[in-house]
Amino acid sequence: MSVSIGYWIGFFVFVVIMLALDLGVFHKGNEEPSVKSSLLWSAFWIALAFIFAGGVWYLGGRDHAVDFITAYLLEKSLSIDNLFIFILVFSYFKIAPKYQHRILFWGVFGALVMRVIFIFGGAALLHQFEWLMYLFGAFLVYTGIKMFFEKDEDQDLNDSAMIKFFRKILPLKENATEPHFIVKENGKKYATQFLLALLFIEASDLLFAVDSIPAVLAVTQDTFIVVTSNIFAIMGLRSLYFALASILPMFRYIKYALAGILAFIGLKMIVNEGSKMLGSSFAISNMLSLAVIVTFLTVAIVASVVVSRREAKQS
Repeated sequence: MSVSIGYWIGFFVFVVIMLALDLGVFHKGNEEPSVKSSLLWSAFWIALAFIFAGGVWYLGGRDHAVDFITAYLLEKSLSIDNLFIFILVFSYFKIAPKYQHRILFWGVFGALVMRVIFIFGGAALLHQFEWLMYLFGAFLVYTGIKMFFEKDEDQDLNDSAMIKFFRKILPLKENATEPHFIVKENGKKYATQFLLALLFIEASDLLFAVDSIPAVLAVTQDTFIVVTSNIFAIMGLRSLYFALASILPMFRYIKYALAGILAFIGLKMIVNEGSKMLGSSFAISNMLSLAVIVTFLTVAIVASVVVSRREAKQS
């Protein structure tokens, strides 16, 4: 979909305004967002994404709108892994709920910048070297299969190479009581546990982007649709976390849905690129991709809820 520079500027101005309102007005104080307000904010961001999809339909037609919704739901579903990381990190660093929103705000801001860079870089590479579609596709299939067979084990961040690296290079004061990333004591500056938590979240998102960006580029290489769908998905991530944090561990089968989605998208990249190379008109459509994503997530969530309720009754 070809859009003028004005649409790009307008969209990023909108993002900056929403970020400023979020931190400077709606969440100015350090307080834990309630589940009710988080659900309302999540609904707001989801509704806004679908309104934007309506605008894409008006400007570019039905197919581009389907591309946007598919890319949005794909990124939203793959971002669920980030939510589990948030729980793990905040628990490990003992970050009080009232301070978590501010850390996630800056985490999301950094993620937005990195995702835009990754998307433009990935789209440019695929445009220049089409054979990379096979490589990305094979990588996603491998990642999906690996995720499917991985055992669920409690992670201990004490063994994390990332945490060990940050502790090695940064002067630390990990018992800060105020939510400052840097504190000054006896004329010397120290990083706090709040900064460590932020750095770990940023680094984790960078690793997750290695999976999600190729997957979204398999849906469309239209940079405007990929960038906007990614940003809408990430902007609503904080509210989704606070709305679901208490019940996320109950969704035990989500991992298998995400594994299936990654493998399917990888297979789609390989099949569609191979078909194109052979001059065939066959292609796995984005409408089918959308149906697969929704089906996998729905089945995983319903199965998780049913099994959890059954276990609760038996206990």
